Amino acid sequence: MPNKFVATSGKRNEWKFPKLLISLVSCVLVIAVWQASVSYGFVQPLFLPAPSQIFQRAVSMSAEGALFGHVIASAWRVTIGFILASLVAIPLGIFLGFSPTARAIFDPVLSFLRPLPSMSWIPLSLLWFGIGETQKYSIVFMGAFAPSLLYVMEATKGVDPLLIKAAQNLGAKPKDVMIEVILPASLPQIISGLKVMLGIAWTCVISAELVAAREGLGFMIMNGKEYFQTDTVVLGMVLISLTVMATDVIFRFVERRILPWKD
Repeated sequence: MPNKFVATSGKRNEWKFPKLLISLVSCVLVIAVWQASVSYGFVQPLFLPAPSQIFQRAVSMSAEGALFGHVIASAWRVTIGFILASLVAIPLGIFLGFSPTARAIFDPVLSFLRPLPSMSWIPLSLLWFGIGETQKYSIVFMGAFAPSLLYVMEATKGVDPLLIKAAQNLGAKPKDVMIEVILPASLPQIISGLKVMLGIAWTCVISAELVAAREGLGFMIMNGKEYFQTDTVVLGMVLISLTVMATDVIFRFVERRILPWKD
């Protein structure tokens, strides 16, 4: 048995390195082709700047101290809005998934909110909260709340009913069933759904910053567009992707801590 385990682990490590190497080579090739296309005049820098030009813009903005501020501003707005949406969606979703009656009551409201994109909330949020930070938090909240709630509801409804009936037969109260049975059983699916919602939260905050903001990656992209600084626009797009990837790594680390048996 130990020899089998060692062999399996060795095989996993053997495959992991080539895949990582292939991914790195792929990235280098894409950047090299991109750089060559601009350098040899196949693509005009106004429409798509070269990676070297984008890197120079990143260095200059970092020296000015503006680049880090934009990233932090957007990340903070996403964090606050996403946490607020999760704090409301998780307990409410578990309750609605557990209670068919409550689900029937709230279903019309959810059916109305679910298809609304985050951009549709911007005019109302500006009237309600002005152009301050609360408005940005509200856009992220409204964009992530309804989908997160649906993810939690579906994860809750997917719990094995035999587990629920066993707990009820042993005298567990409804609150105990939700906390001790449904939540642990549905937690892996809930966390998977929240990871998807984290990416959606980033699209929401960028939408809000494109309209009314003085800092943030969305503001940075819009400001670059106004002054025909295409390198600034692409740099903002690259930073969004890198920041989402970084937050996803953090999310996976937390997931491994909470759900060690998934590994």
